[in-house]
Amino acid sequence: MTAVSRDLAGPELELGMAEFKRIASVVHKHAGIVLADSKRSLVRSRLTRRVHKLGLKNFDHYCHLIEGKDGGPEMEELILAITTNVTSFFREKHHFEYLQEQILPGLVARARSGGRVRIWSSACSSGEEPYSIALTVLAACPEAAKYDFRILATDIDKNVLAQAELALYSAQVAGSVPKPLAQKYLVDSAATGQVRVADEARALITLKQLNLLKPWPLKGQFDVIFCRNVVIYFDRPTQETLWGRFADVMAPEGHIMIGHSERISGPMEKRMRQVGITTYCLQ
Repeated sequence: MTAVSRDLAGPELELGMAEFKRIASVVHKHAGIVLADSKRSLVRSRLTRRVHKLGLKNFDHYCHLIEGKDGGPEMEELILAITTNVTSFFREKHHFEYLQEQILPGLVARARSGGRVRIWSSACSSGEEPYSIALTVLAACPEAAKYDFRILATDIDKNVLAQAELALYSAQVAGSVPKPLAQKYLVDSAATGQVRVADEARALITLKQLNLLKPWPLKGQFDVIFCRNVVIYFDRPTQETLWGRFADVMAPEGHIMIGHSERISGPMEKRMRQVGITTYCLQ
């Protein structure tokens, strides 16, 4: 993250508990994210610059803005400011091993027979996850783009989606890509000194901005859904609602991959059975 000087950010502002609760309430209503009281210092630090940039005097004025009818555009900036995007290529590699060994043989056979295959990276951040999925698919089916085989990649953050669209990564970030795949599908970019994901992988992916708590303009069912390290930010009722919504868009015997500290809970425990490490199948 690029450091911001105090001259650019302006002096640190006081964020009282009352204003913090108002901000937390709006964030929860808009994005389902739960901000514990322990996050007050973090929120103050990340939002002070927004308050100064908007020409507001204090956090009370900022609360009035986001609570008002004209607060929509700033709500998006607020969510971007307080969320943290942590990702890497082939993170939690057991999911990609299961995808390659247990799921893709059947999906590839279906695609080659003219069938439809869909995979959803539901919180794709800057793209490392969907590109890891695409590389895993290409390892199993190099000609996948010729078939009706597509990966949807969504995120609430428009800034990280713009990074994903570029498909440019430092050599250090790309270092976790298995060497055979890196040699075949990562291309050196002389202009930037970075590596770029090859067109074969990019052709499989459609990037879209999406808030998981809002309506999903999705068509058809998904064979595999990745939703990893996302629901930990939501309260229990929101998590259970989200699991149910995922189940509703999953194909029969579809799979969902979740984060290492997450668990399927609520009514969906009866609809999904665990088949691998934080990997579940719709039954």
